[in-house]
Amino acid sequence: MSKIDAERMGVLSNDRVMLRLDDNRVVTIINISSEFPEGHLGVYREVKSRLDLEEGDILQISPVQRPESLGYIREKILGERLTPWKLGAIVRDVVERHLSDIELASFVTALQIHGTSMEEVEALSRAMVRSGRTIKFDKGIILDKHSIGGVPGDKTTLVVVPIVAAAGFTIPKSSSRAITSPAGTADRMEALSPVDLRLDQIKEVISEVGACIVWGGSLDLAPADDLFIRVEYPLSIDPLLLPSIMSKKAAMGSTHVIVDIPVGIGAKITTRGQAEQLAMNFIELGERLGMSVECVLTEGGQPVGNAIGPVLEAREALETLAGRGPEDLIKKSTGLAGTLLEMVGENDGQEKAQKILSSGRALEKMRQIIEAQGGDPDKRPEDLAVGEHWVDVEASRSGNVLWISNRALAHLAREAGAPGEKGLGLLLHVKTGDKV
Repeated sequence: MSKIDAERMGVLSNDRVMLRLDDNRVVTIINISSEFPEGHLGVYREVKSRLDLEEGDILQISPVQRPESLGYIREKILGERLTPWKLGAIVRDVVERHLSDIELASFVTALQIHGTSMEEVEALSRAMVRSGRTIKFDKGIILDKHSIGGVPGDKTTLVVVPIVAAAGFTIPKSSSRAITSPAGTADRMEALSPVDLRLDQIKEVISEVGACIVWGGSLDLAPADDLFIRVEYPLSIDPLLLPSIMSKKAAMGSTHVIVDIPVGIGAKITTRGQAEQLAMNFIELGERLGMSVECVLTEGGQPVGNAIGPVLEAREALETLAGRGPEDLIKKSTGLAGTLLEMVGENDGQEKAQKILSSGRALEKMRQIIEAQGGDPDKRPEDLAVGEHWVDVEASRSGNVLWISNRALAHLAREAGAPGEKGLGLLLHVKTGDKV
């Protein structure tokens, strides 16, 4: 809106206004420009879509009061604990886009500084589930696996899911794309099959093969989480880690969840003490939400396997399912799958997971998942196209690898072009402890 029109209305930047076109209306936040033409409004595509606007439409515009949830955000800034009702009001206003990025960032920062009680974490989780859609499968037990991330090359989901499904259990996995990493699980799986499936398509895939690996961004599951992440990322803080993860699991109808917590220098969690406290919080929140949760503390000081980058990692996952993958990837994947199997009553879970992997049943199940999601089940690792150009990096002297920087490798892989160009990335020829 032009500065002159704003002065006439008595509104300032970041004030709320209601736009009306016939019976359609939307509350939006105003931006003011001294160079914008008088008597005209410019709107974002989302507003244009919600009001079904055409260029030249005449709109009614009127100021509206600030949302009540701003008062609750102020309470949190001052260090007060918030009731479930107040947290629910904040989440509703987040989803309905009634809060500006500044106000949202203020709330997230207040959570980071003052912390959250378990009652607040539970209330946020439930409010985030209510803010979007939920999935109900015609199965009694629904398994799921999640990693808190921070370690490049972690393609364990592409191995764990087919192992668990081959054991006869249901495991619908919704995953994210890369934010700061060279590859998210959805990016890896997209090298093998489509991942942008609708809810009805997911149900069909689960009914057919008992498992899926899909992108969660288009499902509208706990959408408040995606909006919170948008402001957390530039601030490099994550105070909503627990409700962010658990709200998505609850929305998917999960009954049993394994949480992978990588620990080590360069990981999100650097000490065992921090990891154990986080694990206890996950387990308690799971109980409050009616889910059985187990946490596994894993090696987080270096990448998982040797490949970093979507297609390279998809190739390594297929090679692992075919029985010739890196030892650390096999051990971690069978460990996570084995713990999940033991959570639902199986004995000697890791041994059973290893047998399923060695027998080829997991590879066959993965091919079924790929086909059910619309991919080519006959694709072999060597069929996946990687970058045409490459360079070998040689050490300048001999010795033993004592330490690997996760952050540096992730940065290098992104500089190489991942995940934007899916075939690009890095391959490690040595890991910690290896002789060069």
